[in-house]
Amino acid sequence: MPAPLSPDQPMSQTPIAALVLAAGKSTRMKSKTPKTLHKLLGKPIIHFLLEAVQEAGVERTILVVGHQADAVKELVGPEYEYVLQEEQLGTGHAVIMAEPLLGDWKGAVLVVPGDAPLITAGVLRELIQRHTSSAAAATVLTAVLDDAGSYGRIVRNASADSIVGIVEAKDATSEELKIQEINTSVYLFNSVALFSALKSIRPANAQGEYYLTDVVGHFVREGLIVDALVSSDPDIGRGINTRVEMVELSAILRDRVQRELMLSGVTIVDPATTHIDAGVQIGQDTIIQPFTILSGVTDIGEDCEIGPGARITDSKIGNGVSIKDSFVVASEVGDGTRIGPFANLRPGSTVGRNVKIGDFIELKGTDIADNVSVGHFAYLGDASVGSGTNVGAGVITCNWDGAVKSKTIIGSNVFLGSNTTLVAPVSVGDGSFTAAGSVITENVPEDALAIGRARQINKEEWAVRKRAERPNRH
Repeated sequence: MPAPLSPDQPMSQTPIAALVLAAGKSTRMKSKTPKTLHKLLGKPIIHFLLEAVQEAGVERTILVVGHQADAVKELVGPEYEYVLQEEQLGTGHAVIMAEPLLGDWKGAVLVVPGDAPLITAGVLRELIQRHTSSAAAATVLTAVLDDAGSYGRIVRNASADSIVGIVEAKDATSEELKIQEINTSVYLFNSVALFSALKSIRPANAQGEYYLTDVVGHFVREGLIVDALVSSDPDIGRGINTRVEMVELSAILRDRVQRELMLSGVTIVDPATTHIDAGVQIGQDTIIQPFTILSGVTDIGEDCEIGPGARITDSKIGNGVSIKDSFVVASEVGDGTRIGPFANLRPGSTVGRNVKIGDFIELKGTDIADNVSVGHFAYLGDASVGSGTNVGAGVITCNWDGAVKSKTIIGSNVFLGSNTTLVAPVSVGDGSFTAAGSVITENVPEDALAIGRARQINKEEWAVRKRAERPNRH
């Protein structure tokens, strides 16, 4: 097997067009959603293939769509080309549908299945290199499995040095079923030879379909070169037909992601209880504790400790941050900040540097400046808090009056006494204090003390008289 290409190694000058097959009905998934749109590690299955194809250096990418074509197009986007396969009559038929777009293409055509997320850019680059260096009419990516199951078998000549055909498992003889080398359904074809051969194939098989694999047999009969690249990864061609297979492939991808992070300097204490999406970035010397979920477009800095029990989605976390048993969604957290346990940062919140967000704190659409302490049992919604402010236990902002949400502005170096209720819209000036238990409905000037509570009255001996009225009650 040729050595993998290095990132700076030049690719072949042969132009490559990729054809991604994504027209199937996904019957065995038992889902209203096309299987290529189901997500693995936070990413639609089809995106794994598209990213691999783009990183491999192709010039054009065309998707063959069919079942729920509009949904696939909407998710993938207008930057790709599409061809419609209204009736699914096999992989050969799918490629035939692309001839109007590729009939004049003078380079090579890379064909990949849309439901095989383990295919990488690295193996595609190897396949391209192998194909162009051998001047083959077709190069097939194969793998060797202990149990080849329902995969198509690679049939070689007596000396096993060249391919003479590919036979689908349903059409194979008992002897052919013993073959362990399988077809991954990834091919690189000479474009002119491909579309010429497709005109001669017929649906003479158990499925009654036009098999793309029959093109290989046609090339052999015509005396054209058919080459193969045997992948070192036996899982490379595994596709997804059921939700069980989705879980199995998700586990493989999860291990890949976590291994790459650990090799880059991240400590994952218990990979088995940790979920990290494919798009998550984590800095060096950060520790990920058990039962942590990191998802979406999340970027975590260096020297952090995340978890146990943290869930962070679509957020940016600075360096040296600690987040324990807390939720952070679509928010930003500055360097040196400590969050949790049991805090909930809802979308649109921004927390500065060296901030303490303690237990049972909820933030929503709130900006908190540097060096703020929000100790425990507080709710800050649609608010801004200046630097150096202390938010006492039980402080809440009343940001919604049943019809309109309003803003609360809290200045710098403010001391909000425990159980202060701030009825928005309201502002609290720099350096001011609020007395514990106050309901603040008017703006507080700088350096003032605001008291908004009823005057305490003590009624002497009241409890004694009350008990005397009800002697039998405790």
